[in-house]
Amino acid sequence: MKQRLPLLLGVFVVMALSNAIVPVLPALADGPALQGALFSAYFLGAFLTVLPAGVLSDRVGRVPLIRAGLVLTLASGAAILAFPDPLVLLAARGIEGIGAGLFVPAAMSWINLQPDHEHMSGNFIAALNVGLVSGLLGAGFLSDVAGIMGGVAVFTAATVVPLVFSALIAEASAPEGRNGGLVGIGKNYFWLYVSAIVLVGATGAVTAIYPDFTGETPATLSLQLGMMNVATVVASIAASRAHLAPIPTIRASAVVMAAAVAFSYLTPLAFVVVGGTAGVVMIAQINYLAADQARQGAVMGLFNASSYAGMTLLPFMAGVVSEIHGFMMAFAVTAVLSAVMAVTIGRCRCPVSH
Repeated sequence: MKQRLPLLLGVFVVMALSNAIVPVLPALADGPALQGALFSAYFLGAFLTVLPAGVLSDRVGRVPLIRAGLVLTLASGAAILAFPDPLVLLAARGIEGIGAGLFVPAAMSWINLQPDHEHMSGNFIAALNVGLVSGLLGAGFLSDVAGIMGGVAVFTAATVVPLVFSALIAEASAPEGRNGGLVGIGKNYFWLYVSAIVLVGATGAVTAIYPDFTGETPATLSLQLGMMNVATVVASIAASRAHLAPIPTIRASAVVMAAAVAFSYLTPLAFVVVGGTAGVVMIAQINYLAADQARQGAVMGLFNASSYAGMTLLPFMAGVVSEIHGFMMAFAVTAVLSAVMAVTIGRCRCPVSH
């Protein structure tokens, strides 16, 4: 447990700090363009880093990248606090994303090399989502108590704890095996990665269009959308202990996700099902990839890149569709894409059996 706790605390603070800036964006930058750039800089840094970090972790080890990710997270938080200039903030947010891009695939591949990886992956996804929710809610609360940057300060300081305890993490050894390269991995797991793009991205699509669709107050929206993260936490822990067969689980989850996205047009209560389904499907995908022990860094790097791509592409697509054809069509297209994954996942030419 002493080796696993720094990973759980680490992903919690990395995610919490990434979201702590969201409630205070108007105070940090003038105008929606610069505010959007500050928000997106983090995801750009993470997206550009997760795949190289995954490949590198197979060569130099997971632990150095885990520690480097935490160091960059700490440094970026300190820079945000010390230098309020918008250009410095943009750079700091990019560095923060790079830190997350180093930490997450290295930590996930370390976990997948452990005998208890199923349980641990559920705990990791749960801690990730708790961090996201805590960053949003904590920053909002602390801005009233400790000033605008109170949330950033608290979560930056908290990063020191997993960084110190990361000294307890021993390197995870992977078995010798073929290195088919990224092209080979991409071919073998192509449809699984596509399912990550669509089914993870569907949660972002719903989140992106719902505020404008309903016109609810920010407080109400935060509660409604927060249900999604809470459901993901509960479902990921439950799924990681149920020993579900990955491909049938992904297929069934795709159908459930399609229905839940469609019902989100009618009621925000469907967010519970959207979030819960996302938790189940991520555990199934991670557990499937765990079988490729010799290339864990690369396969998890591609998985994280796919997830980030989904959170980038599907919200953008949903926004464009809603602008041109209306909100009903945006929900419908997202639901149809999710349902298609139930068919395409059966075409995965994965070289391992489950």
